[in-house]
Amino acid sequence: MHSCTSFLHPFENMSTTTLVVLLLVSFTTDLCFASRKLNSLYQPPPTIFTYHNGPLLEGHIPISILWYGAFTPNQKAIVSDFILSLAPDGRDRSPTLPTSVAEWWETVDYYVRKAGKRTTEIILSNQISDAGYSLGKLLNRAQMSELAARLGVMRGGAAVVLTAADVAVDGFCTSACGSHSHSHSRSAAHVWVGDSAAQCPGRCAWPFHVADYYGPRAGHVAALGAPNGDVGVDGMVTNLAILLAGAVTNPYGGGYYEGDGGAPVEVGAACPGAYGRGAYPGYAGELRVDPVSGGSYNVVGVNGRKYLVPALWDPVSRSCKIPV
Repeated sequence: MHSCTSFLHPFENMSTTTLVVLLLVSFTTDLCFASRKLNSLYQPPPTIFTYHNGPLLEGHIPISILWYGAFTPNQKAIVSDFILSLAPDGRDRSPTLPTSVAEWWETVDYYVRKAGKRTTEIILSNQISDAGYSLGKLLNRAQMSELAARLGVMRGGAAVVLTAADVAVDGFCTSACGSHSHSHSRSAAHVWVGDSAAQCPGRCAWPFHVADYYGPRAGHVAALGAPNGDVGVDGMVTNLAILLAGAVTNPYGGGYYEGDGGAPVEVGAACPGAYGRGAYPGYAGELRVDPVSGGSYNVVGVNGRKYLVPALWDPVSRSCKIPV
């Protein structure tokens, strides 16, 4: 089953579509979009995420990455450092320090523990590269699962496929920026995210690029600086954060979500477009800005990395928890 939720565009409706994925029996949640006008009203997120008594990813969660296409060492480091940053950092929380990636992830972990599962321990496992484009540069969704299977990740882990800027995936840019899925009940969770830099940065890398849907007002809405200087990859990290939150809390379709199970609203997508305090349609919110690079961010990670991750729905306060 294939289902749409929301993605980077600020406060979009959770649009829904369902189709049968041929050759696979799989649950797939797409990070997709449906154009909204700038003056559209914000639709409040759901007040409660219902746990549907299915398995979650818990305890030791190995994450493996397949780099499909041409990625530079720096691009790979941006993403891999983000995964490494999800592990607890052990620091004392200080209001004067930026939220760490690990502190942001604690909300995801809370959902897992609330279901009686073991605390998550994210581990970056193996990484492999397919710089030769073994399946070509035009891929369908079945091939994405084929690529994920190459990583050999067992149930309980996540196989992440990242496609380069010159790779076109079925539905990429026209309906989705990435997805998470599984192919059968004993498989690992699969996550795919594409680099939108050359194809649709205004759809999949907002707010680091002016949003396409602003139309004639686009020139009056400034893009934010990418925290690691790479619009496409920094946008990928934001999308990856949303999808990993969904993959851990709803890996097989029976975890935490609201709405129709065929088109679920998941933990990572409940506060679309909200990255800082005071966010509203077309405005990501108040963010920290690196004085040297000019990049906007709301969390920090290993090796001094800075990232922009979405607000998550806090089940305790029943509000969007903004990283500060």
